Amino acid sequence: MESISSALSALSIQTEKMVKHAAANSPESWRSAVADVATSLGFPTSNYTKTVVFKPKTAKTATPVPVVLIAKDDSDYNTNSVAKHLGHKEMRLAAPELLKEFLNASKDDVSALSITKENASQLVAVLDASLATSTDHFAVHAASSEQTLFMTGAEIAKYLQSTGVKLEVIDFAKLKAEAATPVAKASAPPSSSASAPGSTQGPIPASSKASAAEAAQILDAEQMGITVRKEGDFPEWYTQVLRKGDMLDYYDVSGCYILKPWSYFVWESIQAWFDAEIKKIGVENCYFPMFVSQQVLEKEKDHIEGFAPEVAWVTKAGSSDLERPVAIRPTSETVMYPYYANWIQSHRDLPLKLNQWNSVVRWEFKHPQPFLRTREFLWQEGHTAHISLKEADKEVMHILDLYRQVYEKLLAVPVVPGVKSEKEKFAGGLYTTTVEGFVPTTGRGIQGGTSHCLGRNFSHMFEIMVEDPDAPEHIKVKGRAKGKGKGDGRRKTIEEYEAEGKLLVWQNSWGLSTRTIGVMVMVHGDDTGLVMPPRVAQIQVAIVPCGIGVKTTAQEKDAIWDACDQTAKDLKAAGIRAKADLRDNYSPGYKFNHWELRGVPIRLEIGPKDLEKKSVVAVRRDTKAKTSLSVDNLSESISTLLDQIHDDMFAKADAEYRSRRKVCEQWDDFTRILNDKCHVVIPWCEVEACEDEIKKRSARQATQGEAEDEKAPSMGAKSLCIPFDQAQFGDITGKKCPQCGVDAKRWTMFGRSY
Repeated sequence: MESISSALSALSIQTEKMVKHAAANSPESWRSAVADVATSLGFPTSNYTKTVVFKPKTAKTATPVPVVLIAKDDSDYNTNSVAKHLGHKEMRLAAPELLKEFLNASKDDVSALSITKENASQLVAVLDASLATSTDHFAVHAASSEQTLFMTGAEIAKYLQSTGVKLEVIDFAKLKAEAATPVAKASAPPSSSASAPGSTQGPIPASSKASAAEAAQILDAEQMGITVRKEGDFPEWYTQVLRKGDMLDYYDVSGCYILKPWSYFVWESIQAWFDAEIKKIGVENCYFPMFVSQQVLEKEKDHIEGFAPEVAWVTKAGSSDLERPVAIRPTSETVMYPYYANWIQSHRDLPLKLNQWNSVVRWEFKHPQPFLRTREFLWQEGHTAHISLKEADKEVMHILDLYRQVYEKLLAVPVVPGVKSEKEKFAGGLYTTTVEGFVPTTGRGIQGGTSHCLGRNFSHMFEIMVEDPDAPEHIKVKGRAKGKGKGDGRRKTIEEYEAEGKLLVWQNSWGLSTRTIGVMVMVHGDDTGLVMPPRVAQIQVAIVPCGIGVKTTAQEKDAIWDACDQTAKDLKAAGIRAKADLRDNYSPGYKFNHWELRGVPIRLEIGPKDLEKKSVVAVRRDTKAKTSLSVDNLSESISTLLDQIHDDMFAKADAEYRSRRKVCEQWDDFTRILNDKCHVVIPWCEVEACEDEIKKRSARQATQGEAEDEKAPSMGAKSLCIPFDQAQFGDITGKKCPQCGVDAKRWTMFGRSY
């Protein structure tokens, strides 16, 4: 701040007009923090600035020149129009890493003062014309989220000019008036067109990527809402929903993210429910260290080959190289099983059922996606040992059904339970079961959770065995004398162990991760923001006082506020997570938007007329439907409504998913169905070479334009699962695999996936 103060002083701009306050991490918290201290010092509390940083679209090899837009907090602008004015095809919000690199700032403290003589040559500044000439004082972040400087608009312009930055002063109102015909009219589909799946506004035609990006824009949403349509620009929509919905923040290590309370509560809800369920079947929680030696990690060759590219290694301690590098666990089979061999000495020690709630690290990928593909993620991993395959099989299916219930009973997300193909199963396992989800907007599948039967591969590798209680005594004696391994140091075969009266244990592993949160957001979110399933929402009911105007007396206002506060207390006492929004510096409309963006299932509105009628207005987030509820038995009414919202959300998502699972028996129809954003269910031969060919052919057809949808992703289809419910697709007898013509074994679901 010292260098900025010197620069301002040289321009005769007073730096005494600065206040220190509580740290702010959002526009609303900034206003609130400033208002608490500014009034007492005689500074205005109604004028604020906003600073938005964009990254223009450039060639991958080109160095970006960020655009720093500075405007009045209430100024309205259209990003596309500004981009065109500057000669750019497209501009997107800059990532946190870019703000740090070019401006040494974050979203919480970036401002006009982040531009200095040192970084000015790397930037373009856009200044709101109505701000540039104003003599009113405006609040500006002073290089910190805890400090605010009051400057006139003219002083802001003067400072920017002094840095030497390329400065564009734009009249946003005039630019908006000159803008082309509104997107909503240009993109309206003909009446005969079918709506895009999941869309509430119809498909958005576009002759180019540039026009598609423009069509995805939601006008007048720049202030705090979602600025793009879910159907129009899904990746940008997903990023905005997570950030503006207060689910996460970016971290300074690529591929890692901060889970904020709003999203972490979802994980806590899943954890509490699932933990209680697995304890019913005798599973105990434990914790193993995150580090694993190279020798142990590489003991099971087939297993580690599946993870080798993703393993992160610790090679230094301080300034010294480690003599033996250690890995950070990508999963814990090889971490835990050497100790299982020590702990399991008799059939009486079985079953051994342990679970960990921890994080794992998987490093090698280029395009991280929050919750879906991150370098570190939270999960639970269960590892159990059993005396028989029958016992292990039973547990595999029980755990898989618990995963199904997590998605369907907690998150209101439908899934398809099934078994993975040999190619897609867990490396080193006997078989893998899965629950497969679906994201309608992209038409892609997503693996929701997996429960693996590892067979005896790992117990053989780590020599986890017990004496067979049913073996003849002379065999047992013979086995005790021989012990483990061969005299020459080689491992015995499973058959040799059995001949000596020893049983290698049967093992399972199963895991569910914070990917669940990403699936939930993608399935339920809409153009307004998050839509939270009631059972995992940190706040289920937001209560907003309404109808307070200039003619409202202090007594009437207090009565409304007291009613909101008491309603929240009554709902909390009934076990409903409720919050009364009694912030007096925001309008009801602002609060409506705030809670809609965060997906709170129910909003209650209480005003003067509601007090007279002894009722409240309840607004559902999922449907926007309004209803009047009596204050009598309100807790019971809200509880019933929350359950109804969950059921309706699930029914809607389930109907969508079912409509997108298409049976196909002719190869000519395969890619067309795939490119219609559907899963394809085929009678399949279950031959791995055929699976590879399906992926190649479906990718080639999409790339060469043989499919009807030219925008379809070029990735080929892979097998997602072989559904357990085969009856729904009909008798497989006599069916041929559409790709190779060989007799089919089972109906199998193929699709593009995350």
